[in-house]
Amino acid sequence: MRLLVVEDDKDINRQVVAALEEAGYVADKAYDGEEGGYLGESEPYDAIILDMGLPKADGVSVLQKWRRAGVKTPVIILTARDRWSDKVDGFDAGADDYVTKPFHMEELMARVRALLRRAAGHASSQISCGPVTLDTRSGKVFVDGNQVKLTSHEYRLLSYLMHHTGRVVSRAELTEHLYDQDFDRDSNTIEVFVGRLRKKLAVDLIQTVRGLGYLVDPNQPAARV
Repeated sequence: MRLLVVEDDKDINRQVVAALEEAGYVADKAYDGEEGGYLGESEPYDAIILDMGLPKADGVSVLQKWRRAGVKTPVIILTARDRWSDKVDGFDAGADDYVTKPFHMEELMARVRALLRRAAGHASSQISCGPVTLDTRSGKVFVDGNQVKLTSHEYRLLSYLMHHTGRVVSRAELTEHLYDQDFDRDSNTIEVFVGRLRKKLAVDLIQTVRGLGYLVDPNQPAARV
């Protein structure tokens, strides 16, 4: 999962990005509304954390512009403003959730997990498909109840596919959502990680749909190709 943090306080920005990366996400960052607005409109993020009090363009204006442009990315407003009217402005502009500063990082991470689950249609912190269970809270993966050790890249790939079960995900989409904007993207890398995942999971979970991408389908047995 790839997220964007738009926050002008560099210490807070750094701390949030570090917490996201520690939780297994990829995070890009911006420090003003102009840069953040451009990235949010041009890059395919899974969620955005957006401060309201930004230089160059305030968060509400940025969010309104995204929604007018058809950007449907889930957004968590992050701000020091705690008046109810400010919250209403944020939600009316198109925000999906709201966190007031100062905040506990654990709460923000829990809200991020919940937002990503809701966006993908999952209600629980545990996403299961056949014998495989991915625990988004702990960042652990289990097969038949036994934990499987994955690298951060392998976990990100499996997490994205399991968040989008029942839908074919292209290699290009995986590349866009698993790596930050500065990563040297090579679609062949995806094939390598899929191969490693299949060996480690030792179950037929990830299907290859020729010419289209990969599919994790909970409604039918998967066959390797």
